[in-house]
Amino acid sequence: MCGIVGYLGPRPAVEVVLAGLRRLEYRGYDSAGVAVVSEGSLRLAKKAGKIANLDAELAGAPMPSDGVGIGHTRWATHGAPNDVNAHPHLSYDGRVAVVHNGIIENFAALRAELTGSGVRLASQTDTEVVAHLLARALEDAAPGSGPADLADAMRLVCRRLDGAFTLVAVDAQDPELVVGARRNSPLVVGVGQGESFLASDVAAFIDHTRDAVELGQDQVVELRPSGVRVTTFDGDEAEVRPFHVDWDLSAAEKAGYDWFMRKEIYEQPEAVANTLLGRYDVDGALRLDQMSIAASELKRIDKIVVIACGTASYAGLVAKYAIEHWTRIPCEVELASEFRYRDPIVGPTTLVVAISQSGETADTLMAIRHAREQRARVVAICNTNGSTIPRESDGVIYTHAGPEIGVASTKGFLTQLVACYLLGLYLAQVRGTLFGDEVERLMAELEQMPDTLRGMLENQDQVLKLASDFSDNPSVLFLGRHVGYPVALEGALKLKELAYIHAEGFAAGELKHGPIALIEDRLPVFVVVPPRGRDLLHDKVVSNIQEVRARGAFTVVLAEEDDDEVSPYADVLIGLPKVSTLLQPLLAIVPLQLFACELATLKGHDVDQPRNLAKSVTVE
Repeated sequence: MCGIVGYLGPRPAVEVVLAGLRRLEYRGYDSAGVAVVSEGSLRLAKKAGKIANLDAELAGAPMPSDGVGIGHTRWATHGAPNDVNAHPHLSYDGRVAVVHNGIIENFAALRAELTGSGVRLASQTDTEVVAHLLARALEDAAPGSGPADLADAMRLVCRRLDGAFTLVAVDAQDPELVVGARRNSPLVVGVGQGESFLASDVAAFIDHTRDAVELGQDQVVELRPSGVRVTTFDGDEAEVRPFHVDWDLSAAEKAGYDWFMRKEIYEQPEAVANTLLGRYDVDGALRLDQMSIAASELKRIDKIVVIACGTASYAGLVAKYAIEHWTRIPCEVELASEFRYRDPIVGPTTLVVAISQSGETADTLMAIRHAREQRARVVAICNTNGSTIPRESDGVIYTHAGPEIGVASTKGFLTQLVACYLLGLYLAQVRGTLFGDEVERLMAELEQMPDTLRGMLENQDQVLKLASDFSDNPSVLFLGRHVGYPVALEGALKLKELAYIHAEGFAAGELKHGPIALIEDRLPVFVVVPPRGRDLLHDKVVSNIQEVRARGAFTVVLAEEDDDEVSPYADVLIGLPKVSTLLQPLLAIVPLQLFACELATLKGHDVDQPRNLAKSVTVE
């Protein structure tokens, strides 16, 4: 979850590292710190709170301009978010500085070993243990028999660590070396002209270079003036896999919007178009180029299990309706955090679909590893090229949404939905459960979706006014049926994440089974109404609206623009363009995203960085 930056080159490291950390602050903002190697020692600065606090500290005590340094912005796991627990952490002799993302699961045993030998630990973190172990490895090295340098020490120490971690370290006695290591946690290498970078995300160095190296599982990387070297934890040379980043710095800037999140909401038409680009050819065939599962295997699939967390799990719930309808294959949706703990029934004829924007979500990664142990096939839906989950899957659908800086996902959700639709239609095409003209009609509707979304986003004053009207309400409910139910769940999640108020999403048919007791006078209730093509569903939701309105609720109804049947029961009617029922979530969620963003803004909250949250959850 934390953000890491390392640098080696001719520029002042502190400037490069701080600039990178500002672009990674979405990954955590409990504290921040930097360390620079200068004249045989380490200069360190770190402060609790956001990077602005660190900036103020450095303004009073500037760092040297040497070109080797590391930095960190923290989302606290071990230890409270304070100055002492902030990274980087120094070794007992002041020689080594370390920054860390993840959790060292056996840190208690390692800590006891260190304290038993007289090492005094200053912090509550698991990270500090690594700094001391690295220093001890360097200290104990006998000529010709022990670690030759920090890279050797890192390989030695990593073999002792359990858990998910990214580590980046520098040695005060070696000013021409930065070392990184990763296991189940993201780390990418940037390769510039005479300089090199390490970071949790390419956004940290995109204004310096677009050339990057993909770091594999259980690997150590060395940045030296001579170049980049990658090895395994055992010291074997590893293949260097370069790639080119195809988005630029402007994609990570606000472009005049008050919040990255608002900008990303308005980027959704382009993001959806990018997800669809090149997927459907002139011959009427869907093509998923990175699907390495043979058609003959896909025809034998008898169960699909979607695994995901948070917003991605709601995309998975929509996928369940679409995939089952189009393919006639039973489809389950599982929270990745629960999946492997309940002894799930999966096997060679099970297709597991893992949805993760970052491709590093720890719960989802562990779930697909469990599924693969049971010989299930795995398809990933992901936004991050080269991340762990796609690399460990049999196929991947990249969403190509571009960077999403706001912690609360918006365009990530829409592009995941589109990827799920593409997968469902592809399976239907392979298995012959839809005719070609049916696939063509649905693809034509999807390809019109960017223009449809643009039209919606041009006129959202009604939603912004609603946020103003409800800014003092302590609670909001969301109701939906069929694919409207996941939309209700996601709408409620956005409000909880951003506005910090009670919000719940319910299946509308469950109202009378308990939730209706929550209805009181003037309680705002958002209701997602299915298109009238599904008359039975539509009529039942209209009845649900009448039920809550009769008990005093203020009803905000999302329905087709010319739905005259529902308008008499809506205090506010938000019109949605006409689309197929299964595709309606792509449109219905947009007003709810804007509502949550605006309400949080009116409450004075930090919309891009909600309290207690981080963008990418890379620890269980």
